[in-house]
Amino acid sequence: MMKKFFIFLLLLHICIFPIYVFAEEDVCMNDKECIVDDSGTNRLIEGAVSGLLMEESTGKIIFEKDKDKQVAIASMTKMVAQIIILENIERGKIKWNDIVTVSKNAADMGGSQIYLSQNEKMSVKDLFKGISMASANDGTVAMAEYIAGSEEKFVQLMNKKVRELGLKNTAFKNCTGLDEEGHYSSAYDMALIARELLTHEDILKFTSVYEDYLRVNTPNKFWLVNTNKLVRLYEGADGLKTGHTDNAGYCLAATAKKDGMRLIAIVLGEDNAKIRNSETSDLLNYGFSTKKVQTIQKSNKYIKTIHFDKATVDKIKVYTEGDITILQDKAERNKKYTVDTKMNNVVLPLKKGQIVGKIYVKEKSKTVYTGNLIVKESVEQLGFGKLFLKHMKDLVLGVV
Repeated sequence: MMKKFFIFLLLLHICIFPIYVFAEEDVCMNDKECIVDDSGTNRLIEGAVSGLLMEESTGKIIFEKDKDKQVAIASMTKMVAQIIILENIERGKIKWNDIVTVSKNAADMGGSQIYLSQNEKMSVKDLFKGISMASANDGTVAMAEYIAGSEEKFVQLMNKKVRELGLKNTAFKNCTGLDEEGHYSSAYDMALIARELLTHEDILKFTSVYEDYLRVNTPNKFWLVNTNKLVRLYEGADGLKTGHTDNAGYCLAATAKKDGMRLIAIVLGEDNAKIRNSETSDLLNYGFSTKKVQTIQKSNKYIKTIHFDKATVDKIKVYTEGDITILQDKAERNKKYTVDTKMNNVVLPLKKGQIVGKIYVKEKSKTVYTGNLIVKESVEQLGFGKLFLKHMKDLVLGVV
């Protein structure tokens, strides 16, 4: 009887008081900055085949997913084409206002395009704008032919460039990124290519623009809208290159800068553009919320001076090759570092940008950074005649 009474009380309790089932809370619920759960399993870019997050100034990898996997990368291929075009601009081999006559081969390119017609004339600047914003296949081939004479020879230059960069998982068959057997790269290689592209300051003048026009002041005015929507939607985003083919899926090399730190995010093989943009944003959020850079030395502050007695100048300043920065956890306090330098045996002539020594940054006794020291101007050795005149001038002025 007593047993039946307890069962009755239990049933009554269940009916009156509801049973609550507490599910384990999602550790990143409603928090875009929280990406890694307590078990250490990373839930970034789940939809991507591969990807990577890199801090630009140090080249340090913050996050990676199958970073060396060889995959199709679609129009992200064009970043190497952009590097070669900008190198030719900087070396004076071509100019922004040069006029390119479009071939039938270039005009017939399919895929993303700016609808060039055979024998149409367009400036290098406008073609580069079309490549950078609209991922124009026709514009890329037109520039390839203008620089190298043919797309085939230009692709040889592209493959030479990736070898110079030391890339192990990249090979190109064309300059546009259209699907082709044997045309591939990897997330890590793409990050290094993006980092190299960012050394050319002009690139962001094109990739950061959301909309612009071609063929202005003509009946065929053409509206350009950047294929990289993050330059409009993500704070600090100013590049870099999208890509999409059936084989590659949706790809993106994105870069953004906040609080003095620039990140490079690579996402490959997403199912659609919306997921690609969302997961790339998550990747950038993770980097900006967890990391920072401490600047040790700015590249515009000289390190030391070299003196000459038989040169076109009496002395020249030595600088670091770039800003010296150390990647740190955001919660970490800035540390104290010491700096040592070691000069090479300097022999004239010196060319602008030539390496003349090394710089070492140490935390206590541990070297945490090694970089190059360079000169920012050229120095020639004086011939006998000029050296004699210089010596006579010094005598007159009383400086010897």
